[in-house]
Amino acid sequence: MPELYGLHGRIVATPGDGDALVALLLEAADGLGDMKDCRLYVISRVPDDRDSVWVTEVWTDRAAHDASLKDERVREVIRRARPLIASMSDSMELVPVGGKGL
Repeated sequence: MPELYGLHGRIVATPGDGDALVALLLEAADGLGDMKDCRLYVISRVPDDRDSVWVTEVWTDRAAHDASLKDERVREVIRRARPLIASMSDSMELVPVGGKGL
């Protein structure tokens, strides 16, 4: 069985734009509903840092993730989100091995 592919990282919104960034990422999550290769896409907030947003993704493999970035709906959300992003940090690739939700 091929290894799953995962990503976990923090996106820092431009000051005051955390809520708008979360709204766009939730829109992106809704758009992933018909992408069967996306196993998990979770957006999380940091209680004392409203401009930091964490995104955790699990895909059937890296190729599926890379293919998703070519989808026009995904590209449109990325285009709209770019002005709201100050930085991306603490990002890491993962090899998910199991657990609830997978």
